Amino acid sequence: MMSNTTMKTEWVVGMSVAAALLAAGATWARPPFTPEELAEQKAALIESVARGYDLWHGARADMTTNGLACGNCHPDTAAANPQTFPKYMTMYGKVIPFREMVNWCIENPQAGARLDVNSDDMVAMEAYAYYLHRGKEITPGLAAYQTTPIVVEYGTGFARKPTGLGVDTKP
Repeated sequence: MMSNTTMKTEWVVGMSVAAALLAAGATWARPPFTPEELAEQKAALIESVARGYDLWHGARADMTTNGLACGNCHPDTAAANPQTFPKYMTMYGKVIPFREMVNWCIENPQAGARLDVNSDDMVAMEAYAYYLHRGKEITPGLAAYQTTPIVVEYGTGFARKPTGLGVDTKP
């Protein structure tokens, strides 16, 4: 059996170690990301969104055999309503994710080769589509009720190619 003195000594030592670890941890703590890391992450996102813009508007020849691109039917991605997925699609008879809908459009109206759903190209397509819908409420129902108008800055329906995630970027 331990004496009271031994138990008190072990308690004091234990508390001292705990206090030292807490103090050391406080000096080692840092924000989750440095400003440089955040800038790198933002640049990677913008690069993916810009790549998605290019793909959406026909940059990859194997995504079409008839000259159509996603942007022909969905010029600003607004009509695609990515924020409503996953949802039930009658042509499949089941609930599907947005990536599968993108592939359906590539294979059917565009008569092209489907993308690997985990590829960088598919991620870029999704990044572009979701980028234009950031901050919009997700609600089930008709597309007419879900999509607010997108301001088109040039051409016949093409929103400006993304260059940043701040005030310099529209829509």
